[in-house]
Amino acid sequence: MAPASQNTIQRLTANFQLRTLMQPVWLLVGGWLLTMISIPIIRWVVGDSVLHNGVIAGVLLQAAAVLFICYQAWGGRTVLRIAALVIPLSWLIERIGSTTGLPFGAYHYTETLSPLIVGVPAVIPLAWLMMLPPAWAIAYAITGAVRGWRFVMVSGLAFTAWDLFLDPQMVGWGYWVWENPGLYFGIPLINFAGWLLSAMALTWVARPPVPPLSPLLIVYTAVWFLQSVGLSLFWQMPGPALFGFVGMGGFLAAALLQLRRRRE
Repeated sequence: MAPASQNTIQRLTANFQLRTLMQPVWLLVGGWLLTMISIPIIRWVVGDSVLHNGVIAGVLLQAAAVLFICYQAWGGRTVLRIAALVIPLSWLIERIGSTTGLPFGAYHYTETLSPLIVGVPAVIPLAWLMMLPPAWAIAYAITGAVRGWRFVMVSGLAFTAWDLFLDPQMVGWGYWVWENPGLYFGIPLINFAGWLLSAMALTWVARPPVPPLSPLLIVYTAVWFLQSVGLSLFWQMPGPALFGFVGMGGFLAAALLQLRRRRE
């Protein structure tokens, strides 16, 4: 091939990659990743005051990125249907849980994660919404279906694995308090059963279509990696970092293995 032709191909490839990276969804993903990476760095400079704004910004950006990914694959009507189910139902689950102790155990939110909507931080339903589709992608990759009890259960398990990181971190930052601390780094074991049942119920109600695998698996992988590194190196929580690394990492490895087998 002539040098001129090679240069032309290289320029076209570079332009294509640049256009791809400049798409709104990848700008959102990049903004989310940059926010999550910068939180511990900014904390060294300004102190713990950055945590609240960092958490809010991270959730909003990740939720926006996930919704945009789903919008590109499913269309606006389906995304609105799922959001209209997940947001109020997850708020209701958290409201019931924080007032009755079911299904997670006795806990309550503090004012630290404000604003609150009748005792539940407004950002919490968005956190459910931002991680359920990546869990659905894991479940679809493993089971090859988006219906049936296996898909619902694996979705719930893949979602619950995230809480191996999240709950000790959020309790450590004072966002919620357990009335009776439990065996898992102060977290009651019933909490994880509650997460599993709640995520399974929301998945069953939402009835998602086939998820866009590649971008949602990237999001799941990024959460797994950032939480593993963050908790182990920056937040001095090596125990939850290890369990979360194995938990989320196990589902990620199983998903990638199944996808590889189907391609062979």
